[in-house]
Amino acid sequence: MKKKNILVFKHMPSQNPGIFRDFAEAQGVEFIEIDLHAGDRIPELSDFDGLWVMGGSMNVWEEEQYPWLIKEKQVIRRAVNEHNMPFLGICLGHQLLAEAMGGKVAKTENYEIGLFEVSPTDEGLNHPLLHDIPSSSQWVNVHLAEVVKAPEKAVILATSSQCQNHIMQMGKNAYSCQFHPEVCDHTVEEWMKIPDIPEALGGLLGSEGFAYFKSSIANNLPTNNAVSSTLFRNWCGLVFD
Repeated sequence: MKKKNILVFKHMPSQNPGIFRDFAEAQGVEFIEIDLHAGDRIPELSDFDGLWVMGGSMNVWEEEQYPWLIKEKQVIRRAVNEHNMPFLGICLGHQLLAEAMGGKVAKTENYEIGLFEVSPTDEGLNHPLLHDIPSSSQWVNVHLAEVVKAPEKAVILATSSQCQNHIMQMGKNAYSCQFHPEVCDHTVEEWMKIPDIPEALGGLLGSEGFAYFKSSIANNLPTNNAVSSTLFRNWCGLVFD
């Protein structure tokens, strides 16, 4: 069977498909990754079977500093509305999907940094995307902004005590999540190489909280990766079968 080619929008090297690279072969998927912040050109969407949009330390409204955000939102809107492409957005990608489809993202005082329990909404309880995923799953979060207004036709599939919109569906084939299911054994180490990130997280969490942030993610990684494998399998089954 021919592999499904998924175009991946990255915004920095450390924000990539991570653990999903390990799962790709089993699901008949090949990731083709480009880095928009590095100036990579966006290819024709029609050459690909799906689109993923990853995270990044920039914000969706910082278009003057990151002008490529303007075209990225346009391409996301076209991928979902015109091409009905299989889509997955993660963290910034989740927020970009919301903005591209008419929602709104803003800074939040209820930021989530660390492991947070994400539970299905009524709409998510029996949704195929969340099949065999424990309702009390804890996911890695690092976000100071969130979707404060969902697009008009969005369906919210999961939420947390701090963030109302954690998993979102747009149309038949587009999904996104605020948390980071892609985290693998070197992700946090790569995040710490992003300029100003260690200082920012340390300032928000304190030295003990920052140390716990890293150790708790490492300790929970096998559980997270197992659930991420299920999430990926469910997503592929929904959009490709």
